Amino acid sequence: MSLRYPLRSLLPLALALGAVPAWAQEPPAKPAQAPPARESGQQTPAPANETPNKEAPAKKKAAGKGEDSESKVPIEEIRRYVAVYNAVKQAYVEPVDDAKLMHSAIRGLLFDLDPHSVYLDKVAAEDFDEQSRGAYDGIGVELQRQPDGSLRVIAPIDDTPAARAGIKAGDVITAIDGKPFKVDEGDNSGPLRGAPGSKVVLTIVREGRDKAFDLTVVRETIRVASVKSRMLEPGYGYLRISAFQADTAADFETQLEKLKTQAGGKLRGLVIDLRSNPGGLLTSAVQIADDLLEKGKIVSTRGRIAISDAEFGATPGDRLDGAPLMVLVDAGSASASEVLAGALRDNGRARVIGSRTFGKGSVQTVLPLDNGDSVKLTTARYYTPSGKSIQALGIVPDVVVRAAKRDGDSRPSYSEAALPGHLHGDEEDAPGKNAGEVLEGEAPIAAALAELKKPAPAKPVADAGAATRR
Repeated sequence: MSLRYPLRSLLPLALALGAVPAWAQEPPAKPAQAPPARESGQQTPAPANETPNKEAPAKKKAAGKGEDSESKVPIEEIRRYVAVYNAVKQAYVEPVDDAKLMHSAIRGLLFDLDPHSVYLDKVAAEDFDEQSRGAYDGIGVELQRQPDGSLRVIAPIDDTPAARAGIKAGDVITAIDGKPFKVDEGDNSGPLRGAPGSKVVLTIVREGRDKAFDLTVVRETIRVASVKSRMLEPGYGYLRISAFQADTAADFETQLEKLKTQAGGKLRGLVIDLRSNPGGLLTSAVQIADDLLEKGKIVSTRGRIAISDAEFGATPGDRLDGAPLMVLVDAGSASASEVLAGALRDNGRARVIGSRTFGKGSVQTVLPLDNGDSVKLTTARYYTPSGKSIQALGIVPDVVVRAAKRDGDSRPSYSEAALPGHLHGDEEDAPGKNAGEVLEGEAPIAAALAELKKPAPAKPVADAGAATRR
C-alpha cells in the first residue's frame, strides 16, 4: 500500500541510515537539505500536494503519540557487530570492500523484518519510483521477494509482455537468464528491466506442475492504461482498474463519465473489476472511494509513531448518483485494491464478489538515503472503516465466485498469510488456509452483473461454474 504524504518526523531516521557509522573515525557532514522520507508500498510517490479532484480534498487526521522510549542505541550489540565486521575485514579469505560489506549488512538488517521491508540501491529505487508514472522498460509484473531470494508473482499487469507470455499470479521466479537468486540478495528484480526488444529468460515454478520451466519474455516500454471501461448491458457499466497510479483516479472519473453518457446520462449499476490489481498509490484509491461515497471513513493507518497514524474521510458528492455497485476481487487483489473494496463495502455502498483477497494490510515508508539508495520499511497497518485490519486475512467477499478447474491446470491459492515472516494479522488463519483463488475470464464478470441486477441481498455463495483460463 502506498501513502503519498511527506513524513517529516522520519527524516532523522533517513539521515541516520545515510550517515557514516557512529564508530567510524570521523563524523559525517550534515547535508544542507535531506531528501524527504515518503510512504510507499507498490509504486513511486505522487506529488506531496496531490489531493483528490473533488471540491474538497479527502480528510487526513494525525493522532498524537508519545516518543518511543526504545530509541536508544544498543551499545553492546553494536560492539558485537563491529567485532564481526573487523573479523571479516581482517581474516576473510579474500579482501572485502568496505562499501560492499556495509551494503550487505544493511540488507541483512532488513531481511528478517517482514517480506515488504527491503533495501533498494539507486537503480532499483529509481525503477521503483518510475512505475507509478505508468511508463517504464520491462516486462510488466508485480513481484514479492521471498525469503529464499526468489520472486513470487503477485499479478502480471494487463496487456504487458508478462501477461502475454503466460506468467500467472502465484508463479515463483527462481532464476533470471539462468542465474539463481541468493538468499540475502535484497531486491533482485532489477534484471527484469532492460532495453525494449531485448529478451529475458525466466525460470518458473508453478503449483500443479512437477518441474520448473523456462519462459522467454521480450521486454518493451510498459505504458499501463490503468482504467478501461465498457457497457455490459444497456444501463450497466464495467470499469477495470489494473493498478493505482498517479493518474488512475482522473482516468476513473473520465471513464465513468463516458459510461454515463453511453447509458443516456445515468447508469443503473456498475461493476468495478479489481482482480489481480496489486495496488499502488493509496491516494488514487482514496480519491476513487471519495468519488463514490457521500460521507464516512475511507481508511485509517496506525503505527508506532504519530506520523504513521492517519485517517481519510469522504467528502459529499457521489459521481454515480447512488446507483448499485459490485466490486469484483480475487487472490491477486492487494493493498490499495483492498482499501477501495473495504471502504465501499464497510460504508454500505457496494457489495464485494469474487474470491478472498491477498491480505496485504501494511504501509511501507520509503526513506531516501544521501547516496541515492532507499530503504523501504514497513511502518504501519491500515484499517477499513469498520476498524478491521485485513493484514494476512484479506477481504472476504459477500458473494464467493469459484474458478472452474480443468485437468492438468491446477492454479495456486496464495495469500499474504502464506509468506514466511509476514506480519501477524489480528484475525489471520493458519498460513495459506482459506486463501483465495485467481479468477480469470468473463464468467466472474457475468456473475457480478447477475448479482448487481438482483433487488434482494446476495446469497452467501455463488458459483461461476464456467470460469476458464485465458
